[in-house]
Amino acid sequence: MHVAGWKDVEGMAVTEAGADGVTIRVLMGENVGAPNFTLRHFEVAPGGHTPFHAHAWEHEVFVLSGKGKVKRKDGETEVGPGSFVFVPRDEEHAFANASSETFSFLCAIPATKVCLR
Repeated sequence: MHVAGWKDVEGMAVTEAGADGVTIRVLMGENVGAPNFTLRHFEVAPGGHTPFHAHAWEHEVFVLSGKGKVKRKDGETEVGPGSFVFVPRDEEHAFANASSETFSFLCAIPATKVCLR
């Protein structure tokens, strides 16, 4: 068993092309010996966004704080604390901050995948 606080995990700037103002923390994955899933914490600064991208695995997202927009090929949806988002494999998507406060969310992916570094 591994127990820790999310602030104990070093945040890293997402440097992937198309990302701006995004910090990621890998809370649970290889770092704690989790064999099946990776749970990440994202913070998106005001005006920030992840790149518009797609990949061959799903995402499960839970919004913790702030207001954001989930962008997809055919539009966008506003989300806030308590919202959850399922992004199917191969669906183009991006997350953007829609307010003047930090937008934060948890995102789970299969353990063997790497997304947004």
